[in-house]
Amino acid sequence: MSESAARTNADPAELERFSAMAAQWWDPKGPNRALIAMNPVRVGYIAERVGGLVGKSCLDVGCGGGLLAEALAAEGAESVLGLDASEEMLEVARLHAMDGNLPGLDYRHGTAEEIDGQFDVVCCLEVLEHVPRPGELIAACARLTRPGGHLLASTLNRTPKAFALGIVAAEFVLGLLPRGTHRYEKFIRPSELEDWARPAGFTAEDFTGLQYNPLHGGFRLGGGLDVNYIAHFAKADG
Repeated sequence: MSESAARTNADPAELERFSAMAAQWWDPKGPNRALIAMNPVRVGYIAERVGGLVGKSCLDVGCGGGLLAEALAAEGAESVLGLDASEEMLEVARLHAMDGNLPGLDYRHGTAEEIDGQFDVVCCLEVLEHVPRPGELIAACARLTRPGGHLLASTLNRTPKAFALGIVAAEFVLGLLPRGTHRYEKFIRPSELEDWARPAGFTAEDFTGLQYNPLHGGFRLGGGLDVNYIAHFAKADG
């Protein structure tokens, strides 16, 4: 890994792989279709956990082509900053945003460790399992979350079931994701996520499973945490 990549907590191979997907990011039948199907469920969870998005400032860490960032803006967030280390992804995000009327939406190239600011809601969804040092990313998210604010994080649990469904089934059998999207050793147990969040000043408020239904290709909240899950952390007020 280069010195620059190490400093920015980014994996060059991961960036190259995701950048290659950029042109198909919004294609509901393309390699990103699982994330597209998951997005409405994620947005609904976020809005409910933070008491609605109207008037709030949001940061989408690892925003990719803008799926979540656009949805947060459409839900009434006062401002949304999408942040990503891939210029190719950001170009797609900016082009797609031109089709909507979302004046509070902006995009920036970089990582959470490199920027300053304070946000009411910080989202780090499906990102932690793709960076070299996820604990440092959680600490950076804490610095960017205002007192009384919220962190939403989603990832995959490191369990045999997650290996079977999140890698073998999703990548090799059903073709929901490109092969090589995930590495089992990078999956994160909820206890590990909480261990990183607690010293960063967060209190765990909720852990909820994200369940995929192969019959209709959709996701729902609930069930166990043994494959995909999303978590809500709150930062102390003052």
